Amino acid sequence: MVKQRTIKKTVKARGVGIHSGKVVNLTLIPAEADHGVVFKRLDAGGRQVHAHSAFVNEVVLSTGLENQGVKVSTIEHLMSALSALGVDNLLVELDSFEVPIMDGSSAPFVFLVQSAGIEEQEAPKRFIVIKDKIRVENGESWAQVSPHNGFKVSLEIDFEHKKIKESGQKLTIDFSEQSYLKEISRARTFGYERDVEMLQKQNLALGASIDNAIALSDDDILNEDGMRYHNEFVKHKILDIVGDLFLLGGNVIGHYEGFRTGHMLNDQLLSAILSQPKAFSIETFEESDSPIQFYSEDWQNDL
Repeated sequence: MVKQRTIKKTVKARGVGIHSGKVVNLTLIPAEADHGVVFKRLDAGGRQVHAHSAFVNEVVLSTGLENQGVKVSTIEHLMSALSALGVDNLLVELDSFEVPIMDGSSAPFVFLVQSAGIEEQEAPKRFIVIKDKIRVENGESWAQVSPHNGFKVSLEIDFEHKKIKESGQKLTIDFSEQSYLKEISRARTFGYERDVEMLQKQNLALGASIDNAIALSDDDILNEDGMRYHNEFVKHKILDIVGDLFLLGGNVIGHYEGFRTGHMLNDQLLSAILSQPKAFSIETFEESDSPIQFYSEDWQNDL
């Protein structure tokens, strides 16, 4: 059978919260089978929030969770890394309300899991298998999932910016053929320099810098080291989608398609999926039959 996974040992990291600007200490701790991914706020009496669509409360600039007044923000990049690596069970300790932004991608979290090692557990891994097409719309924007024997994301973004247009705003990634680690994990979040002052007046983006985001001027990028991928913008949006979909409680087997999507539309799609229990099933697989292959202990060779 395809088994559930956790990490082999506890690992720690420190980084800045992109909105609070505060230094945040992050600890990843192995968890038993069927535990799921759970966030624990050390600065809030150790209260916990389960990483699941049912607890999503923030979808404007990032994805955040809340349970009985305890909030955890900016979870999508960590969740994206865990989804790609097949890590089902983990306790995530924080001493602030935000997961640190690190370099603006999921790569630092991939490396953190790599340093801990991945351990298979004696329990079957549960997959969310899409059986029927489910679609949500918001004006011109739309997102949908449909049946597919694997996991594939097709996305078109639409930004009126010279560099984003030049980089390509449409991309399909079939994760049975293309490596998340190579093609997606290093793609950074991005934003307009002109918006930072406005956001900071609202106590947002206080920790944003060219060290953790691609900074856009009116017609160029301000990062001296340039782009990590020629189409880094659309790849980062796919990175976010992978993280948001993992909030269904397992890896999705299906095809996600979207136009001008974001965390809000992704959350609407998750709610639509969960409200239609006949449109998906929760299944386990034997190794030989699994539509998704996760990385083995030598997966770091794919970086």
